Amino acid sequence: MAQRPLSGRCIVTTRDRRGRLDSQLATAGADVVHVPLISIEPSTDHRLADALADVGSYDWLVVTSQHGARRVGNAAARHSVRLAAVGSRTAAVLERLAGRSVDVVPERQTATHLAAAMGVHRGRVLVAQSDRADTTLVDGLADHGFDVEAVTAYRNELRIPTWQERRAVLSADAVAFASGSAVEAWADAIGAETPPVVAAMGPTTSAAADARGLKVTHVAADHDVEGLVAVVIAALAPSS
Repeated sequence: MAQRPLSGRCIVTTRDRRGRLDSQLATAGADVVHVPLISIEPSTDHRLADALADVGSYDWLVVTSQHGARRVGNAAARHSVRLAAVGSRTAAVLERLAGRSVDVVPERQTATHLAAAMGVHRGRVLVAQSDRADTTLVDGLADHGFDVEAVTAYRNELRIPTWQERRAVLSADAVAFASGSAVEAWADAIGAETPPVVAAMGPTTSAAADARGLKVTHVAADHDVEGLVAVVIAALAPSS
């Protein structure tokens, strides 16, 4: 493979801050245009504090992102509640704060696979997620017999791009969406117009795009940052 297969290509990222996605795309040679479309804000869900204070009454605490893990991990450290996370990076944050291993992390990092991985268990579950989370995980756990309570651990607030940012993103070669909330923020802020290549981290993100009228051209086979970078490379540098 070429050492810098994305040289000369402009890729848009939209997370709240630069991270591994941006650095890996840049390492591959891309000119990364980071235009945050969401900001992470504290939860206004009055049930969150009560649920965390009583987290020991639950059999499971489930988190769907690193942001959620950061907001509930300390509470998990004080109780023996079992832990589950949708992906390895999220699990690492939760483990660091809780001071112990996460019990369930699905091999494929999606809400559907997490519900399936927990399907052999039963009990009362607290799901800590964003205000923009869809119902895939909660519905999946309920279908497997769990008694589920979902609370908002943090909010994804929409950020409106400047006209210069809008012009930059629409003239790029590709946009890499790492979450359904990023897709929704794009649709709210920009509409259905996109660069020629639209890459989604997984089927949940792709479904969110479809629901908002955005055409996804490529979906990562591995539902993590590395998989998203790989599918962008495959889309823009197929000869590599």
